[in-house]
Amino acid sequence: MKQDVDLADFGFVRAAAVAPVLALGDPATNAQRIAGHLRQLADQGTAIALFPELCLTGYTCEDLFFSSGLHRSVREALKTIAEASDRLVAVVGAPWRAPDGRLFNAAVVLAGGQIRGVGPKQVQPNYGEFYECRWFASGRGVDQAVDDPDFGRFRIACNQLFRAGPINFAIEICEDLWSPYPPGMEHCLAGAELILNPSASPEHVAKAEFRRSLVHMASARGIGGYLYAGSGPMESTKDVVYGGHLLAYENGKALAESDRFSFDAQTLVTEFDVERLHHDRAQNTTFGHWPRTGEHHRVEVLAEAPGLDTLTRPVDAHPFVPDDEARFEARALEIMRIQATGLARRLVASGANALVLGLSGGLDSTLAFLVCLEALEKLERSAEQLHALTLPGPATSDHTLTSARQLAQAGGVRLKEISIRAAVRQHLEDLEHGGRDDIVFENAQARERTQVLFNYGNQVDGIVVGTGSLSELALGWCTYNADHMASYNVNAGVPKTMVRYLVRWYAANRAGKALSAVLNRVLETPVSPELLPAEEGRIAQHTEQIIGPYELHDFFLFHFIRNGARPAKIYHLACMAFKDQYPAREIHRWLVTFIRRFFSQQFKRTTLPAGPKVGTITLSPRGDWRMPDEASSDGLLAELAALEPGQDP
Repeated sequence: MKQDVDLADFGFVRAAAVAPVLALGDPATNAQRIAGHLRQLADQGTAIALFPELCLTGYTCEDLFFSSGLHRSVREALKTIAEASDRLVAVVGAPWRAPDGRLFNAAVVLAGGQIRGVGPKQVQPNYGEFYECRWFASGRGVDQAVDDPDFGRFRIACNQLFRAGPINFAIEICEDLWSPYPPGMEHCLAGAELILNPSASPEHVAKAEFRRSLVHMASARGIGGYLYAGSGPMESTKDVVYGGHLLAYENGKALAESDRFSFDAQTLVTEFDVERLHHDRAQNTTFGHWPRTGEHHRVEVLAEAPGLDTLTRPVDAHPFVPDDEARFEARALEIMRIQATGLARRLVASGANALVLGLSGGLDSTLAFLVCLEALEKLERSAEQLHALTLPGPATSDHTLTSARQLAQAGGVRLKEISIRAAVRQHLEDLEHGGRDDIVFENAQARERTQVLFNYGNQVDGIVVGTGSLSELALGWCTYNADHMASYNVNAGVPKTMVRYLVRWYAANRAGKALSAVLNRVLETPVSPELLPAEEGRIAQHTEQIIGPYELHDFFLFHFIRNGARPAKIYHLACMAFKDQYPAREIHRWLVTFIRRFFSQQFKRTTLPAGPKVGTITLSPRGDWRMPDEASSDGLLAELAALEPGQDP
């Protein structure tokens, strides 16, 4: 049985960009085709449908734009489209003759059977293949009220914000985006979460890449959504060719993109996350403090966005890890450079002569080991300045101890082995502990290791390199004043899912044969703090069985911190992303664990040592994340309790 959930309640609004098959110079045929698209899109829960620049006539009509017959046909065509706009908002490109006689290249906004506004193009290109000033006047500064006998009252103005349910959208047309000061930025500052761009941009070599970069940066600078619809190849090909390029971006992230050069109609459907955009804008003080100039007319065109039971936009199960191999390799190298440079600078500033690292043979300390090697190489110092210590205790497994020894040997680093068994046993006897396998037993080992590392650091004039990952810091999966502490933690900004990928990348791309073999051995090792006694030399304590899969926790962390999502939204997104891996009940269970631990363990993050930020998320109390230790999670947990996790969404 599936839960009834309306994803529109979480701020998602569905929008579409369409490049229809054009009948050049035939508004009636174009209107019929557009109306057909509108009816199909309305059935799919689409709130806003965008069509290309001058799509009612074709962009390449040239001097036909002066024809009175063409303009009469455009008005009749708009009536056809208005009738099809009863359930959604349609934005179509058309030539529009203003009451004062000027001819505008315009975007017409229709909803509920009426024209709700006309947005004229502000920048007319008149260079290269473009000759728009011959036909069209600039819409810059135009603000006219119209009482039309066929379409009612509306405005012809550039400074209009249209509201469709929870989202405000505004319009810039083609060259407006290419201009030195795109009007879309003013629209975003006025409150538009979505910019629509009906366009007719001809193709030539590398033009698509440049166009893509413009849309990408426009969405990032405006911290908003951007939907772009370009004219297709049924425009005149007398001198240029049009590709029908469709693009959707959200705050610098690509949501969807169409193929180009198709003689068939192309449709791109996606959703924009208004809640996320509100969060990002509130968090960005540059956006918040930037002066607002001018006034915008606000027009409600759709009282409520259609409900959504699914999303067409991708929900990435591993948001920290690029899914493209080339992008991942570039990302991995960048992260390693940030970590190594941060550590190298810290070592120089400290005046110390060595790096001291506790090498357990587990994943996190292995990554820190590699970063230490890179930092020393960057400083042109010998690997002998890395002092690796392995500190076996009552719970150390043969597997990880062997891995630590092999890592040091393959990396050309001397390994010092100091058993903490006797020290821990004596400490527990002093406490009259009794030898139980409890939290005192576990934490005594962790704190003994940290004491040894720092004291050894004093002995060799070294700084202690921390190893705990971002995921562990989020969950508080560390012992206070033990592995929680270091002189500098190189992994503080790296989530656990990325740690694994970084080590795998290093093994494949930078390590020699011997080191690569050991790294692959480490990758096969279960994640464990190794604080409970080993069973016949094997790992007895499995972290992910205790607190849950790290891939889930990293997903929760990303959406909770990066996107400011509330728990119910995170839950439903996780159910989509992991639908083939985890049942809803298990996702719910671990999300409850994440929320509870994230709040209860803040006191550990308040006292974190220094460490480099490597991505958009960090939990440094001096940087990106400031939170009272006493904050309650009760309200968020109550929201999760109401979700009935026994049912799959």
